[in-house]
Amino acid sequence: MGETLLDVQGLTCPLPVLKANKALRSLPPGAKLTVLATDPASVKDFRAYVQETGHALVAFSEEKGVYRFTLKKRDEPA
Repeated sequence: MGETLLDVQGLTCPLPVLKANKALRSLPPGAKLTVLATDPASVKDFRAYVQETGHALVAFSEEKGVYRFTLKKRDEPA
């Protein structure tokens, strides 16, 4: 199963999480979504998002002000 890339660089809170949520809804269970964001608040937002939704944050990195989140869609609805 491939990964989907969502580039939300330049958008501010809450748009990165809202757009990621919309993208995840269209993916099958277990699929991965990689999100590129530049809003420092997105770090806290994505951590809270996965706790509330049951999706998993499987990877996180930051390079030159670009935050990269890899999310795995939960297997079954919560």
